[in-house]
Order: sequence, then structure tokens, then C-alpha cells
Amino acid sequence: MSADLNIVIMAGGSGTRMWPMSRTAYPKQFLNLNSDSSMLQETVQRLEGLADHQTTIITNEEHRFLVAEHLRQLDTKAEILLEPIGRNTAPAIALAAFRAQQKGEGSQLLLVLAADHVIENTQEFQRVVQQALPIARDGKLVTFGIVPDSPATGYGYIRQGEAQADAFKVDAFVEKPDLATAESYLASGEYLWNSGMFLFRADRYLEELKEYRPDIFQACEQASQNLAADLDFLRINKEAFEACPDDSIDYAVMEKTDQAVVLPLDAGWSDVGSWSALWDIKEKDADGNVHQGDVIDKDSHNNFVIAQEKLIATIGVDDLVIVDTKDAVLVADRSRVQEVKDIVSTLKKEGRSEHVQHREVYRPWGKYDSIDAGERYQVKRITVNPGAKLSLQKHHHRAEHWIVVSGTAKVTNGDNTLLLSENESTYIPIGVIHCLENPGMIPLEMIEVQSGSYLGEDDIVRLQDDYGRTKE
Repeated sequence: MSADLNIVIMAGGSGTRMWPMSRTAYPKQFLNLNSDSSMLQETVQRLEGLADHQTTIITNEEHRFLVAEHLRQLDTKAEILLEPIGRNTAPAIALAAFRAQQKGEGSQLLLVLAADHVIENTQEFQRVVQQALPIARDGKLVTFGIVPDSPATGYGYIRQGEAQADAFKVDAFVEKPDLATAESYLASGEYLWNSGMFLFRADRYLEELKEYRPDIFQACEQASQNLAADLDFLRINKEAFEACPDDSIDYAVMEKTDQAVVLPLDAGWSDVGSWSALWDIKEKDADGNVHQGDVIDKDSHNNFVIAQEKLIATIGVDDLVIVDTKDAVLVADRSRVQEVKDIVSTLKKEGRSEHVQHREVYRPWGKYDSIDAGERYQVKRITVNPGAKLSLQKHHHRAEHWIVVSGTAKVTNGDNTLLLSENESTYIPIGVIHCLENPGMIPLEMIEVQSGSYLGEDDIVRLQDDYGRTKE
């Protein structure tokens, strides 16, 4: 018997304001920003014990293996829907609702959450969700409004109307205000921050969507036909979904329907939309500093310093954000961290890769770190997970030399199959078909030296792949 509740987690964002830790290929929902778990993992863990439920993750092709790996680490099962292109929240939620109908679960409740929010008080969050369940079962479209503790200008607001059972009718959704307006909202006690979290029956959402945005409804209905299963993933019809308009659930449905209600939520919520927002919720030392990693400070106050790769020392500086990664360092005034997105825009315009991926890149089989590069050569440190296997492949422009640092490598090199152990190596000439596998019980660590006229990642011809990437 299927669960009455489906947790729908939207995990497709790029999180440019958290650069340089957040990149297009590894955005903030996969980062351990608030604990030892990633933000996606925290979102999943937050629902443990809430009720018997299913989990659906909506993400994209690029991040599908990251989602699967983060769920695997939690030993959690979920259905993963792959959007072929981003079309905002209204279509994304429609895909989950149509999927529920396909499975004969049209009256199933959908609890829609973002993968990159912080909620400190899990018990209170679950209490308010439990309070909302019967309201949603009765056909209302529930949203959760955050009880404001400051006149924030970075959030949209919801104006509460008349009380309806344990909730309030939504009088209006209002855009992000200026400071004076936000102060008046806070003083009135009638306004809540718009959290972007929702609860409703799948069929009720689709009914409202069909009434107010029939174009989105029809496109998503078409895109949900003949879903293609691939490993842990369900692919949406690309051509149909590309024809879908781009719109948020707020604009498409919630601002138009007369069936929207809001429940106040006061559970230590943050959307972690900037480095200053993360500094706000972190525990600070006596001087107001938040330090992560190897940091020494002298006469410095109210700074947020993350040292991932090297020692960072500060002397006599205040109100700074300093974030160190393997290939970039951010130094910003804490009051201007919203402008980090402008740096990302500059990187894009200049055709640089630092906005796309880290020096260390994750793959479904493990990861690699580009530790050195020059004209006609590149050196990578490769980690292959136990039991994992790279694709059977060849290169037109480069040769490779593999040296095992630790673990055991099973190598296909042309017509030969080799077992290599620590300090052993093999050479793969240009054009030779090859494959790398870890048959052992511990991670395989290896150094790869590439040489040739072109060393780009697109010089990979995949002939066979356990992860379905031969068509990419």
C-alpha cells in the first residue's frame, strides 16, 4: 500500500550567491554548510519519523548522480525525476503531481520542500506539518509562512487574512520590500516571510493549475507521458517539457487561487541565500567571528572565515567573508555578499571554468582532482569507489599514464587486462580502448598523467558505461 504523504524535494538550483564553494556542477544543496550532512541530506533527515511517506527528488541530468550518491549515503530510497530543462517551480511540482496520478495516487498529499533550506527546530517543523495535514486533505492549498524576527528585505512576504481552523486565509503575496516597508510589515504582526514550502493534494494542485495556467498543465501532462526509466532515474519527455512556460508556483497558482491558506512556522528557518545569512545562524566566538578550518585571528571581529585548503590569518579586520577553496578565494564585505553573483557573471562572460566546477570534480564512480596542468600535459588524482567502474572509452588526442597510489586497479588496456597494486603503473597510447575498475573493498587512489595536443573532458568516446552516459 502506498504512503498517503509524498515528500517532494526540489534539488535543481545553482546557488550562485554561495560561490566559490557552490558551483554550477556542485551547487549548495550538495554542500555541508550547516552540519556534517549536505543540505539535501538534512532536508531528507528532517522528515524522519514525521509519518509514513514516500520521497521524490526533482533534479536535472547534470546533478542526478550527486542526488543518488547523497541518498545512498543515508541508505534512503527515493524516486528521482529528471527535468530536461529548468522551468521553475510550478511545472516541477506539476510533474510530481502527474506522477502521483499515474501511480493511482491522485489524492496523495505532496509536501513540497527546497533542498537547500536550514530549519533548526525539527520538532516544531514536524508539529506544524502535522497540523497542516488534515487541512490539505480537505482540499486547501497550504503554504508555510515564517514568523519574521527582523525587517528582512531579501524575502517575499505573505499577508495573513482571517483565521480558518488552524490556519489563516492568504490575503496577499507581496514582493521583497524596501527597509521602511519591511519595518511596517514587522510592526503590524500581519505578515510572514514566504518560505516556498507547500502542502496539498496532487489532484487539487492540478485542478488549480488547469484553471489558472492551462498552458503549463497541458505541457506537463504531455511531458509526463511515457516516462523513461534509467537506473534510479525517471526521465521526462524533453520535447514536450521544453514547450512548457517558465513560472513559479506563487505566480501561476498561489496568488490566483482562493483556496490558499498559510500556517505560521517559527522553527529557526533560513534559506541560506548568502554568506551573511549563513553567518547569522552560525555559533560565533566572543568577537563575533565564525571560523571553519585552520584560522588564526588577531584583533578581528564579526568575520566569517572558511579555510578549506590552507591556513588563513586575519589581523585587525572586521565584517569580512573569506572563503578559501582549492582554486579560488573570496574576500568580501559581509554587507555586500549579495554581489557575489556579479563575480559569477563576470566569470561566465570571460569564459572561465571557476563558476562551473571545482578543481575537484565528482563523478558517479568517484572523483578526480586536477592537481597540475601545463602546455600539453595535465595531472589528476583519481579516486574510484569500491566496486565502481569508469566507462570503456578511448581518446583521439591524448595518451594517459596511470600510477596506483593505494588500493587495487583492474585495467583494460587494449587487448590486455591487468591487476595493478600500489606503485604499479600502465601506459595507454592515444586511440587505445581502455577501462578502469576498482574490484577491491577500499577506495582506489591513482595518479593520472595526460599528455597530448588536446586535454578537454569532451575528448572521451564512451563505448560502454554502467551509468548510461554513452549517449551524452
